[in-house]
Amino acid sequence: MSQTNYGALLDDEVRAYIARGAAFYPPDAVDLTIEQQRAVYDDMCAAFHAGRPANVVTWDEPLGGIPCRRYEAGATDVTLIYYHGGGFVVGGLHSHDDVCAELAARAGVRVISVDYGLAPENIFPNCYNDAKSAFDAITQSFTGQFLLAGDSAGGNLAAAVAHHSRGQVAGQVLIYPGLGGDPTKGSYVEHANAPELTTRDMQFYQTIRTGGKTPPTDDPRYAPLHDTDFTGLPPTVIVTAACDPLASDGESYRDALRAAGGQAVWFNEAGLVHGCLRARKVSKRGAAFFDRVAVAVEALAKGEWPY
Repeated sequence: MSQTNYGALLDDEVRAYIARGAAFYPPDAVDLTIEQQRAVYDDMCAAFHAGRPANVVTWDEPLGGIPCRRYEAGATDVTLIYYHGGGFVVGGLHSHDDVCAELAARAGVRVISVDYGLAPENIFPNCYNDAKSAFDAITQSFTGQFLLAGDSAGGNLAAAVAHHSRGQVAGQVLIYPGLGGDPTKGSYVEHANAPELTTRDMQFYQTIRTGGKTPPTDDPRYAPLHDTDFTGLPPTVIVTAACDPLASDGESYRDALRAAGGQAVWFNEAGLVHGCLRARKVSKRGAAFFDRVAVAVEALAKGEWPY
């Protein structure tokens, strides 16, 4: 069992952020019903919603039969396709609305957020199928370059789509993604009981995602790290929180892409926890984390690799 001293690793701002979130979404939220989990998660996201930059306009529109929200802050020929986090169980267009709006404004790109179907109503591979259907429709509906991004479960979907869309993606930014790493070592052990996400939570989400079936072990649509071919993947920036059981997935994915001759960089941000995108307005570390993400999107949009 993890005996990590989070009192020493987390600063006052991050601890206050965690406490504020827990007032809505308790640490034992996985013990609630699915409906209750979604309700308290939505309440938490609404409480942290920071509004949209004034120059960002939005449209809600189906693409590939999947509900999507488009954000634009001016003319651009770069489209960032964003998949939200939430363990494949919670979240939607509302939960990451301000994040997507800020990325559009900061990076000068069109952002399209994809409202893929959630489990248990949609078990694997349905979430992936929705993500890929939206991607296919978006790449057929717009011209220019395409980037992929997502956080947590959404990072899994972004990478899975990238693996099945080689040559169509100019870059991807993965934010504390769950990619199917080795659960017996690294951050999975060191941070098994981390604030905001534990390995117990991850087991719950896995069970819901698969409908209780045994997860596949050789399907990169489920776990991109289980692919056998990492060639031809786009330039990839992975940004993880150091106090998160999923952090090691960033390192493993970076190493797999580099070993196959690809461009990949991994930033493991100290003193931060899973879900820290929401901390960007209340924590200096959270703000720096979001800066890392926004700078990566902007660089990839320009075809640059400043790493």
